[in-house]
Order: sequence, then structure tokens, then C-alpha cells
Amino acid sequence: MNKVELFRSLHQRRLPDDPLVLPGPWDAASARVLVEAGFTALATPSAGVAASLGYEDGATPADEMFAAVARIVRAVDVPVSADVEGGYGLAPKELVERLLEAGAVGCNLEDSNGGVLKDPRLHADWLAEVRAEAADLLFVNARVDTFLHGDGNPERAIERAALYVAAGADCVYPIAAPAGVLPLLRSGIQGPVNVFARLDGKGPSPTELGELGATRITFGPGLQRWAALALQGMAGELKR
Repeated sequence: MNKVELFRSLHQRRLPDDPLVLPGPWDAASARVLVEAGFTALATPSAGVAASLGYEDGATPADEMFAAVARIVRAVDVPVSADVEGGYGLAPKELVERLLEAGAVGCNLEDSNGGVLKDPRLHADWLAEVRAEAADLLFVNARVDTFLHGDGNPERAIERAALYVAAGADCVYPIAAPAGVLPLLRSGIQGPVNVFARLDGKGPSPTELGELGATRITFGPGLQRWAALALQGMAGELKR
């Protein structure tokens, strides 16, 4: 079983209280720490990587993002999926080629641009092209931004998800969906569902999110920001 097959298998037959937890490394050192802790796969956060490179979220040049992903992949021996935002305007063929060159086994692809939702049918057509170019070499996680940049209507999120799954997405990510609507989303979405979990203890735990319908859990830039806060505290101590 190669890394892509392993990564895909990790999403299958998950028990409700055992979702796949994918922490987000922002550089090679953090990736190694997470693997040494026992995690069997990782998913890079675009915002966390951006911060590590000195950019605002969404402002990282494509070349630097792919280079960062490649460094993370080289540092560990587990599957790594990459958040490549909206694809940086690349044609599907080039996007797939660059992901494979970086060594990624999968990718997150957003359905908004600059805070505005894309036309879901046009986005589904684009996802279908990505799937056709990638064949079975990439696990595609299609982000649904209805709760982040839309009106938060779960039925509209389900409609978008259905289009993306039909286009070949392996997983759907209704980012920022309230925990209370997860059972509805789970009942209306075919296939794995990615859910964002908070690290500040103010939201449901990964296990609780799994029981509500999450197949897999990611944390966005949470770990990178948590580490930055820890460093800030240590720096304050050093200064004193």
C-alpha cells in the first residue's frame, strides 16, 4: 500500500467516536514532532504555513507554499495532505503536477475567492478537471465555505457538497459549520466529512465531533498559533 492508498484507507470505516485526527504542521520541525507523538498522517494548514513564512493568510505565493509542503513531506514518512487554498489560479493539470512534485497525497481546495463564494457548478466543473488529472493519485478534500462566507444555510452547504462529490471529491469540508448542524450535514452528505476543531477548549472535542458526524478532524492554523503564544510567553520571561 502506497501513501495515497494508506491515506484514503484511514478515512474508511471510522467509528463515530474515533474520527481521523489530522494535526497541521507548518514546517518540517513541527511535522516531526507530530509524527513522533504518534500521528499517522498530517494535513498542512495554509494559514499556519503563511505565518511561518511571514505572510498574511491567503497571501503566500504559490512557489513558496509548494516549497514549504515539499519540506514537510521530506521530513516525515507519513502521508501529508496540503492545503493549497483556491489553487492559486493554476490550471488543473499544473496544480496536480505541483502537488505530486511536492509529495502531497491530497489537497484542500476552497470554493470561495477573496471572501466571495464561487458559483458551485463552475467550481464543481473545475474539481472534476482536477480529479481527471489526478486520477487516484490525490485525495481531494473539497472545502464548502457556506458557513464562512455565505448565509450559513446547511441545505445550501449540502447542495454544494453533492455537486463536489459528484465531481469526484473524496471528502467534503464544511468549514466553520456549527456543531449543532453536523448531524444534518452528515445525513445529507455522501462520503467523509472534515470538521474543524478548536484547541481552546471552547468547542466540542474531536471525539464529540465524531459522534456528531465528523469523519476527520483538522485544526486549521490552531497548532501554529498555540505554539506562537507559547513562544511569546517564553520570550517575555527571557526579556524580564
